[in-house]
Amino acid sequence: MIEFIRNSGKKLIKASVISLSLFLGLVIGLVQADEIDDFLRAKMADKKIPGLQIAIVRDNVIIKSSSYGLANVQHGVAINKDTVFSIASMTKGFTGVAIMQLVEQNKLVLDASISTYLTDLPLSWQAITVRQLLNHTSGLPDIVMGELKLIDPRGGQQSWELVQQRALEAKPNTQVKYNQTNYVLLGKIIDKVSGQPFAEFIDQYQLQKVAMQKTSAAGFGYQGYVVPNLSGFYAYDSSGKMRNLSPSIPPFLATAASMNSNANELARYTIALQRGELFKHASSLDSLWSVAVLNNGNKAFRGPQHGSALGWYVIDRPIHPAMYVAGGNSSALLIYPQDNLTIVVVSNLIGTNPKSFIDEIAGFYLPDMKAENGFGLPEAIKTAFIELKTTGYDHAIEVVTRLQQKKGLVFNPDDVNNWGYQLLNQNKNHQALEIFKLNIFLHPRIANTYDSLAETHLAMGNINQAIEFYQQALDVDPTYYNAKIAKEVVDSLKSKR
Repeated sequence: MIEFIRNSGKKLIKASVISLSLFLGLVIGLVQADEIDDFLRAKMADKKIPGLQIAIVRDNVIIKSSSYGLANVQHGVAINKDTVFSIASMTKGFTGVAIMQLVEQNKLVLDASISTYLTDLPLSWQAITVRQLLNHTSGLPDIVMGELKLIDPRGGQQSWELVQQRALEAKPNTQVKYNQTNYVLLGKIIDKVSGQPFAEFIDQYQLQKVAMQKTSAAGFGYQGYVVPNLSGFYAYDSSGKMRNLSPSIPPFLATAASMNSNANELARYTIALQRGELFKHASSLDSLWSVAVLNNGNKAFRGPQHGSALGWYVIDRPIHPAMYVAGGNSSALLIYPQDNLTIVVVSNLIGTNPKSFIDEIAGFYLPDMKAENGFGLPEAIKTAFIELKTTGYDHAIEVVTRLQQKKGLVFNPDDVNNWGYQLLNQNKNHQALEIFKLNIFLHPRIANTYDSLAETHLAMGNINQAIEFYQQALDVDPTYYNAKIAKEVVDSLKSKR
């Protein structure tokens, strides 16, 4: 450094400018980090999340890696950098990469029928393709029910025999229907064409390449085995009491939901994926992140803008599109390729739903993504959103009626509903209440509009109003399942008051 300074005054000036830029960048990073810490702690308090980790990647460098809260609530054990979490269905993203690696090895063809690789399948299954398994357009019946319970309580073999006896739920490639049977078959295909168990294949060609030692050591045991530094896994029951979760996942479901990892290693994985360290050809990553196209020519969406790709999902929007995997309603990672930004959040609570707030974290780096600026709202909703910031949400019906008349704007019931829940996730309960009232005004014959308003009243502690609107949902549609269940819960709470 001394010789460098002696030899060139110009270089010294340049070096000073670079040093100042790096220093300012560090200061800005620290400010953002503090704001993000505050944001996450507020989320944890609101959702009663025991513990979580975050890792943020910018320009292929991890710029933030932090841990918060408890890994083990019973014993008060804090989360640290070595803690690993059950990542549930995020496992499917690794399975998608494994399939594309086998395609590159010329051992597999995405659009080949699964009967090319597996024998003794039901006749109705045989024409289904590998691609359709990956993107959940196979139409297959599901081998599990809620909380990963097998359809036959006697066990794996009996459940496998039973699911093969059931009819297809849809013609292949006509709709997206998320289910675990797809990934049972993908595990069997990986075993067959790779010549080794899929867990070994994923470990060799992905985890070892990225030096994901904690993930590798934790293996594919979910919560079924003793794993060093594995966080507990929790949920709240209908009475608000926390309970432990330790579902046992059969080995044949491991490609669907069994991996354990942590935020830092997952962040490194996304860097390797985007740098081309896991694929030989850039086209393989393009295929991995390509939304399926159904027989009718439409993109295969699982919810608004959420396209189903190969083990991954694509948030298909004009600005700040993202690719993501999520699992257990507890963990998620989003990659914003156009912005060179990745955000990973893993937690130990079912109900954390980090996918719902990772865009907000991205807003700390990309200000136009902030929810307060209306990011992610459909055009009609965003127009109303901008006006309501001035007039106040008490005038939502008046404002929207005027926008319909003067600008011919159309307010889709699902869009309005999503807007209300976005406000609810931001703890803007009163505003959410007004938006759900608006949705009932606009769409009085849709049961879900009443159900959403009921849920908002319940979140605000308005038990009587919640029961009233659950009942109205049933009046509109007596078969409306969600309202029946919710009303039972509310009636139970009311009886205990």
